[in-house]
Amino acid sequence: MKPSFYDLNYADLATIINENNLNHSAATVLFNWHYKKKADTQCVDKLAKGSLAFFAENFDFSLPEIDTVYESTKDRTVKFVFKFKDQHKVETVLIPFNNKYSICLSSQVGCAMNCSFCFTGEQGLKRNLTTSEIVGQFLQAWRWLASNRPGEERILNIVFMGQGEPLHNFDAVKKACEIFLSQHGTSVGVQKITISTAGYIPGLKRWSQEIPGVNLALSLHSPFTEKRNELIPINKKYPLAEVLSYIDQIPLNKKQFITYEYILIKDFNDSADDAQKLGALLAGKSAYINLIPFNSFPGSHYQCPDLAKIETFKAILDTFKIPTLIRTAKGDDVLAACGQLNSKN
Repeated sequence: MKPSFYDLNYADLATIINENNLNHSAATVLFNWHYKKKADTQCVDKLAKGSLAFFAENFDFSLPEIDTVYESTKDRTVKFVFKFKDQHKVETVLIPFNNKYSICLSSQVGCAMNCSFCFTGEQGLKRNLTTSEIVGQFLQAWRWLASNRPGEERILNIVFMGQGEPLHNFDAVKKACEIFLSQHGTSVGVQKITISTAGYIPGLKRWSQEIPGVNLALSLHSPFTEKRNELIPINKKYPLAEVLSYIDQIPLNKKQFITYEYILIKDFNDSADDAQKLGALLAGKSAYINLIPFNSFPGSHYQCPDLAKIETFKAILDTFKIPTLIRTAKGDDVLAACGQLNSKN
């Protein structure tokens, strides 16, 4: 089986071209064709015959297959089910805002973290995605927009908040980010990419040296050990205090914040005491809090608090001078909202 072209970052591609005595301009031409133009045919533009033959013979240019598309009738959110060559599937979400989109990418088939508030956790981990399978989600979603919502193919933000724990698949996620960030490729701004983690410390240890500048979001969900253990079982192995100590060491650019995600669950982590403890924990940090009312999924015993309880929780956090946003659910009618993704075959 041929290796995928989309597994190569720009440096990988330049090395292969050099080692095979091909014209050095081929790297820029290929990245421009496949990432800037997002062409779905093999590059024939400004590429020497020798280079053209070499890449046609040695690399696979196919992308993941779009198996199913679900469009929300409420807010135009789009959920894709992608099918890979081994028949495994993942879900990817396009979230609309002001005639632009954020894309929520998956990094694994299933997930090993087994978080109780997340539908993906019920799948277990099947395997990591390759870089090409991650990048392919972005390219295929862009092409779908170009065909089905022409003029709207503007994906400005990339969030690794789909299926899987991104830092558990660090190498593939890192290389995907390098491709997205490349000035020769999609040229996504470094602060337009956010990687979410449940607190996987082996990945956090590598963060500062290998992907600085990319935004980090921590699934926090409770400042209390017993509650967080129930929601995020790896908290028993990687306790929140230790996770926060590694996050505090990450160098931040001006106006850059760490986002702390907090799913509000009725009568579980939505009390005034929970809010006070959370505020005290994050006070003084370069923190931004996303409050996410729980999104129900089949089989879950958790419920969403009422709006008054959510607003009271936010008001307490406001006293700590921490920027806090109540995130509105999008795509929940097609199980595309936070915590609802599940591609079990």
